[in-house]
Amino acid sequence: MVGNTYPYTQEDWLEDLILASENEIDGFVLNVGVEEWQKHRVIDCFKACERLPTETKFKLFFSFDMTSIPGQSQKDVLYLSSYIQTFANHPRTLRYPSATGKIVVSTFSGGECLFGMDTLEKGWAFLKRELSKISPIHLIPSFFIDPSRYPIISCVNGIFNWNGGWPIHLSPALPRSNIERPKLDSDIHHLRCLNESQTFMAAVSPWFFTHYGPDSWNKNWVYRADDWLFVRRWEWLIEMNHQIDFVQIISWNDYGESHYIGPIKGAQPNSEAWVDGYPHEPWLYLNSYFARAFKDGGPHPKDVVVNEHVPRPKNWELTDDLMWIIIFSIHPAIIKIYTSELDGDCTSIAVDAGMKKLSHPLKPAGGIKIVMIRDEKIVAECAPIGYRFEARPGVYNFNAFVAMSH
Repeated sequence: MVGNTYPYTQEDWLEDLILASENEIDGFVLNVGVEEWQKHRVIDCFKACERLPTETKFKLFFSFDMTSIPGQSQKDVLYLSSYIQTFANHPRTLRYPSATGKIVVSTFSGGECLFGMDTLEKGWAFLKRELSKISPIHLIPSFFIDPSRYPIISCVNGIFNWNGGWPIHLSPALPRSNIERPKLDSDIHHLRCLNESQTFMAAVSPWFFTHYGPDSWNKNWVYRADDWLFVRRWEWLIEMNHQIDFVQIISWNDYGESHYIGPIKGAQPNSEAWVDGYPHEPWLYLNSYFARAFKDGGPHPKDVVVNEHVPRPKNWELTDDLMWIIIFSIHPAIIKIYTSELDGDCTSIAVDAGMKKLSHPLKPAGGIKIVMIRDEKIVAECAPIGYRFEARPGVYNFNAFVAMSH
């Protein structure tokens, strides 16, 4: 989200680029909006990318935010063209399917943008022709339209299923058995509507909570991210990797929707109330295991009522007051889970070597401590200092508190 990087310098970008590349991320998708200052931050990003070692094959491409950028008249193409014109020949710009291929361009939304034409197909065909006058384009948009329409939009080279990272089909009215461990396979419908020559970009995301009132962006809902969502989604993508060309991680720094896996820095979009104090970098390190495998073949009781001007987010009933635990163990071990200092408040679980998914109830006013014991010795411990599962928090916060062992 370039829109969250207003105070960034080249050094800030370089820190992010190095951190991402060290954790199996191969590039950044630069989501840009209409503000002119964003182009200056993008220039800084490309300059920082030039400073990476040549052996670091990190690439950049654009996702034009069509909820911000106008797209109703032919002249609106000029703004998008200015980005392509500036960065088309940069060696860090992603081309597909090879380094001599076409420039990859994606979008967030755009299904309502016609660029002066009378249909979606004609509008985006016009845009693509104009951009291709600068350099050939490999267009992978996320239009948020019924996939059955894809065959008639011949100008696109592929599709990005942006919503695929979450079980957005859930509602509190469904039986609980349908809500727990929901399917994460919405990609199938999109793939069925594409031909074999088209590119498919899938999404993976660890969380989704946004909490803006009517006086702001008027976005106030949560998607269920329980049931080890991040890991289960990655497992699905790894199983389907023969049909998936790209995986986009949503997101690096979208604080407003709580799915950031990078450090909290830059300029938050008035999300401090639910982001400050909730670092997510452990997800970045967790992500690296699954990204490599793919390439190789809320933290307060949900029922509490808070005296706050923004009400509880839509679909709050879908979540559970549980901690979701991922264990990587090279040998069999005993896992002990605590939510308080009381001796009797301990759950012990034997795990084999490999990956293990566990869950455990959170306790109001309690904390978290998880230890791994082998040969009667503690070999790993996760006990985040300062974490407390508040019984009566001051604001609704369905963001995730994320921690890891050291």
